[in-house]
Amino acid sequence: MAEKKHMLDKTLELLSIIEQAEQQYDARRLSKAKGEFYSEVKPFADHAHALSKEWGVEVGSYLTQNRQKNLHPNQIKATVENIELIAVQCFFPETSYNRFKSYIQSSYFVVEQVKELLQE
Repeated sequence: MAEKKHMLDKTLELLSIIEQAEQQYDARRLSKAKGEFYSEVKPFADHAHALSKEWGVEVGSYLTQNRQKNLHPNQIKATVENIELIAVQCFFPETSYNRFKSYIQSSYFVVEQVKELLQE
């Protein structure tokens, strides 16, 4: 039970990171200003990368042990990759709008599904 709560906490933090990345990207598109690498991009991306990797391992093994009809370990792996991309790309206004929003939507979708599963 404590393990599930721990995964849920990480899942909620990941949702927050996705939200922050989307807000950052929208603001950068308006201002046309790139993020400063060492003070903005790297700390945010490093945090998102570390968290998403841990989350991916934990949730991936949870799903391997507790098979789900509509959620699979490969979706978790793809979501971790998407989050790693958006955590960096959100600081660059020239990032493709459609591709970025697509990564955001698919990340939200999978992470929300994990959240619902862990809250059961």
